[in-house]
Amino acid sequence: MNSYAATRDRSDALAAAVAAHPSRYRVLTGERPTGPLHLGHYFGTISERVRLHNLGVDTFVILADYQVITDRDGIGPVRDNVYNAVLDYLAAGIDPDRATIFTHSAVPALNQLMLPFLSLVTEAELHRNPTVKAEHAAAGRALSGLMLTYPVHQAADILFCKGNLVPVGKDNLPHIELTRVIARRFNERYGHTFPEPRPLLTATPEIPGLDGRKMSKSYGNAIALSSTADQTAALIRRTRTDAHRTITFDPEHRPGISALLTTAALCTGIDEQTLATDIGSAGAGALKKFTADAVNDYFAAHRRRRADLARDPEFVCTVLRAGNESANEIANRTLDEVRAAMGTTY
Repeated sequence: MNSYAATRDRSDALAAAVAAHPSRYRVLTGERPTGPLHLGHYFGTISERVRLHNLGVDTFVILADYQVITDRDGIGPVRDNVYNAVLDYLAAGIDPDRATIFTHSAVPALNQLMLPFLSLVTEAELHRNPTVKAEHAAAGRALSGLMLTYPVHQAADILFCKGNLVPVGKDNLPHIELTRVIARRFNERYGHTFPEPRPLLTATPEIPGLDGRKMSKSYGNAIALSSTADQTAALIRRTRTDAHRTITFDPEHRPGISALLTTAALCTGIDEQTLATDIGSAGAGALKKFTADAVNDYFAAHRRRRADLARDPEFVCTVLRAGNESANEIANRTLDEVRAAMGTTY
């Protein structure tokens, strides 16, 4: 059995254990607040964390504002991005009374864990990380120190709260493995302090943007969760398609048509091939209308809840303050344990 198949089997067994005893698990998940959350975030991660949260898994959601500046010249409108993300979390079903929603920059003890953790990894291990390699290739220039140490920062995110469950896609498995390595090396060197978190592989669908490329704010091909029905319809109408009237699902040769079919499939639960057959020769206009209606119907309740929450901006502030306070209490306790284990208490 290959290594990924073995990982998949272990993940399936873990999923069954989580379903049977959710209170034994603590999950750490979150985003870099670089802009509005969109359909890719929702179907890729948010819906899964809501499912685990509703099962009764102890849920920590981080807005990694420090990681916005990993390889950028500035941090942008990060405060607005954080507040808008919290609105989407709450509208999606995260209960702030049963979850901890917090920001990197508000938890000093979490970030201080990077110092001992960095002593446990080599430069070569950091350079081998797929995210670091991809960012290096995309940047075409030397990495910032923060970008190079990004995997260790993620380990601190997970381990500060003793997270033992991390939902990830296949591409993020190396991040969890490095976190496990750091936890194991710390425990071996200083005494058992951290759990070795286990990856829960999610069936994350490939979610293309409206032009067929990866859904991204920077490409302008993403439907934001905060979009209105009219904005959604207008964005979908502008999607570039082709001159062939008959609708077929062919991501390689018909990226615009295929992206619309995938978007509609996610929102209706009907697969792309069936949708293509149903729409047939009605053309791209009919497909665009069907897709816009599907998205707007699916997210109507989310948007109503979001609008209701947005009427009270102070509520989001209250949620963040409470989450930051809770995260600080936990991080300070963990850092005290680390100091005691290392013998650096004075």
